Order: sequence, then structure tokens, then C-alpha cells
Amino acid sequence: MKSLDGIKFAEMVQMGAHHLSQNANFVDSLNVFPVPDGDTGTNMNLSMTSGAKETESNKDQHIGKTAQSLSKGLLMGARGNSGVILSQLFRGFGKSIEKEHEVDAQQFASAFQAGVDTAYKAVMKPVEGTILTVAREAAAKAVQVAEAEQDIIKIMEAVVEEGQQSLNRTPDLLPVLKEVGVVDSGGQGLLFIYEGFLAALKGEALPAKNDASLDDLINAEHHRAQDFMSTEEIEFGYCTEIMVRLEADKQPFDEGKFREELNVMGDSLLVVSDDEIAKVHIHSETPGAVLAAGQKYGSLIKIKVDNMREQHSAIVNDQPKAESKATKSVEKHPYAVVTIAMGEGISNLLRSIGASYVIEGGQTMNPSTEDIVKAVKEVGAERVLILPNNKNIVMAAEQAVELLEIEAAVVPTKTIPQGMAAILSFNPETSVEENKENMMEAYAHVKTGQVTYAVRDTSIDGVEIRKDDYMALAEGKIILSTPNKMDAAQKVLTELVDEDSEIITILYGEDATVDEANTLAEFIEENYPDAEVEIVDGKQSLYPFILSVE
Repeated sequence: MKSLDGIKFAEMVQMGAHHLSQNANFVDSLNVFPVPDGDTGTNMNLSMTSGAKETESNKDQHIGKTAQSLSKGLLMGARGNSGVILSQLFRGFGKSIEKEHEVDAQQFASAFQAGVDTAYKAVMKPVEGTILTVAREAAAKAVQVAEAEQDIIKIMEAVVEEGQQSLNRTPDLLPVLKEVGVVDSGGQGLLFIYEGFLAALKGEALPAKNDASLDDLINAEHHRAQDFMSTEEIEFGYCTEIMVRLEADKQPFDEGKFREELNVMGDSLLVVSDDEIAKVHIHSETPGAVLAAGQKYGSLIKIKVDNMREQHSAIVNDQPKAESKATKSVEKHPYAVVTIAMGEGISNLLRSIGASYVIEGGQTMNPSTEDIVKAVKEVGAERVLILPNNKNIVMAAEQAVELLEIEAAVVPTKTIPQGMAAILSFNPETSVEENKENMMEAYAHVKTGQVTYAVRDTSIDGVEIRKDDYMALAEGKIILSTPNKMDAAQKVLTELVDEDSEIITILYGEDATVDEANTLAEFIEENYPDAEVEIVDGKQSLYPFILSVE
């Protein structure tokens, strides 16, 4: 193959997105920390799905236009650091060929390199042994091979081969990967995309995986719909899920064609399949047509149809205080602080101390670039400060700032306690940059502790961790694994509290009780009598305790 046009590239994108979606759970399992919110695969999958959807809707013979569609979809749909880096890789890729109707082998290889250059510039402190390394070494190999090779398939084969070798080397570059015994999760996700590209070019099928679940993706789609939509704005009102047992005497199953057929029936389409089963999630006005489409390939062994308009109305009525559930009531602010949190109690706390808008998200669901842009526009501010409160949301927030046409800045808070301190130091009379500087100085004096549970057995930094144990995290470092929740919380406090500590805030979540919070407060009063203790019902999931020490 001497040249590549936009239509064939669109096929590559669809196959890459599909292969990643089939393996998203596997990518999630590679996250180093055994915490229940390891979501690299989910974030990359949702990001790539957004890019693939935009590509499919706007594919063109002109490869430059098709690549720009992919770039746009990825840019807006990017979630988490891995999703943002992925969007930057294809932003540079698309920019380098935007004027080309079709590309040859050298241009194709150079586009991969341009993507790497763009991604490295977007990351303030690039770390080797990550998705960046895999992308860089694969692109370099492509450029090298293209010096003598004119076949685009050969270039893509070189990208995949070197990408795999680079991925295998990531534990040698990041000691923590070697300690845990995994390769880099982001690099693995990128390789799945590249493998899909190659399969599309060669017209080959990829081995199906049976470990992919729709649950995380469905939750993500529903999260987005509830965040930024009123009941009246729901265009496709029935959340439809089916499971089809594929049968030999029915129409031969082709996932790509099935996906295309369903795509016109609604939105939020998710499809995973193996040799025996096809699973579908879609929001549609015609659930009967979805069922009929599935029956062409076999028997329906699971059917679930929910009226989302009724569900959404109930949510709005049950939770009138949350901006994300009733966006029409959001107060306009000329100078706003937009922040991100999980848990109704934490959201209410952040609003009470000065946050203009709280986006639902955080540990288990990183909001996309588009989610953040929409929230800022909803507030209607002329100046805005964005507080991510999570290290995995900082890059998406920074990407959102680039898309906003107002004065905006990201205050790179990485925890809820940091966000609390930053909001309290906000001064509406000073500039965005001065506020950012003051906020960063304010949260620099705050220490964060967390208690969560382990999702697998492993060993990190010399700490032996057992699945379902409680882990004590002090400033992000695991310092204890124990079956006892309170032991974990007390260990965190012992690690973080010193003679200079003045205020300790206990944010207890869904998996802790007020009695346990009070017991923890008594522990503080006995051992650190000079510190003031505050207790907040944060209602956060997965983390029984989040502790702020300042």
C-alpha cells in the first residue's frame, strides 16, 4: 500500500477504538496502585470512543480532514492524563497532515513523530517508561523504516513491533512497574490502538477478548448525561441494554456493521463482543428496533430498558442542591471558582466555602475536557479558576483552559484537602494569576491522608498488600495494609500530624460511620490535644476516610 486516504484511515480509527474497548479492563488491571479507582483503560477507552465517533460522523476522502475530526473528538472527550496525552498524540498527528488528501509512507511515519513532539510539549515533566516512551520509540522506528520502505503497512508493522518492545522495556525505566510486575498501562492502551490500526490496514480480524465489561462505560455515559442535561433536553429517552447469544443459523455476525446499524438509532452506543456473545448499550427512542437488530444474529438472553426521562426527573427532585443535577439553577458569577469532587457532602462543603460550581467526578470518574468547558460556560464567568483536586484531572483541566475564550487558569490541586485550602484563599478582588499564586501557596501547607481498600495482592515500597485490606495513604504513599479500617486511619494520622498541626478535618465516606469518625476524633484529641478537629460527612465512595492536616 503506497498511499493512505481518509476513508481507510477512518476504518483504522474504528478498529483501533474497538480493540482498545475490548481490552479496557485489562489495561485498568495494569495500574500500579491497587486502589479501586485505577482507570487508565476506562479513560483511554472513553477518550478514543469520542474520537472514533467524531471521525465516523465526519469521515472524508481527504485524510487531513479525517485526521482533524479524530483530533477534535479526542480533544473534547479526553479524560484523565492518559486520555489527554492520547489526544495530544493525535493532535500533532492530524496537524502535520491537515493539508494532505492522502499520505505516503514517509508522511505517515512523520505524522507519528509529529504527534510525539506535540505530546511531549503538552506534559510539563515527561516521565519515561510511560505511554510517552512507547509512542516516541515506535514513531522513531517508523521514521527510520520509512527511509527505505514505501509500503504503509510495513510502516505500521514497524510501529506495532517497536511499540511492543518498548512496552516490554517500561519496567526497566520505572522501578515501580518492575516491583509490581506490570508494564505501563497507558503504553499498553496505545499499543492496542496501534494493533487495531494495523489489523484494519491488513484487513484482518483481531482476537476477541471476553474480559471487557460495559459497566464502567455505561456509568460514564450516564454521569455525563446527568451532569449537563435537563430532563427536557434528553433526545434519546430509553437506556437500552441487550445481550445476544450469537447463533450459526442466523445472519453472520460482523461487529463493525452491527455498530453502524445501531449508530443511527441513538447515542451513547457501546458494543463489546466475543465469539459467542454480543453486548450492547445505547440510548434510543426506539428500543424495539435495537432488539430487532440484535435478533438477526441470535437469541436475546438479556434485555433491559429504562425510561431515562423518568429517572432523570427523579434524580433532579431527589437532589435539588447539586448543580450537576439541576444546571438551570446555577448562579452566574463574573469571577468563578470551578472545582471537581465526588460525594454530595464534599460538594456541599466546597460550595459553602466559596466554590461557584462543583463538577461531579474525581477518583472513579474523571470528567472530560468537554465536561469542564461546559461547566465553565454554565457559570458564565469572565474570569475563572479551575481546581481539579485530583492529579489525573489536571491535564484535562489545562486542556479546557486552552479552549476557553475567557481569562482562566488551573490551580493544580491534587486532593480534596488541597482544594479546600485553595478555595478559602480565593480573593475576588485580585487577578487570576495572583489568585493562582496565592492558592498554590495556601495548599502547599496542607497534608492529605486517605484510607481505601486494595483490589489485588501486591507489594509496593516494601509494603505487602492483600486484596480487600484497608490501605493507609499518607501524601499519596502507601504506608500500611491492614484488615482494620481504624488502624489504617490512625496510622495515617500518626504519619501526618506533628507539633505544628493546628486543624485536622475528617471527611468520612459511604463506607464509614459517624461513630467511627467520632472514634477517630477521640484518638486525635487524646494524642494531639492542641489540634482542632472537624468532622464532615463527605459521602464519598471508595474512600472511608479522607483526612486533611494543616
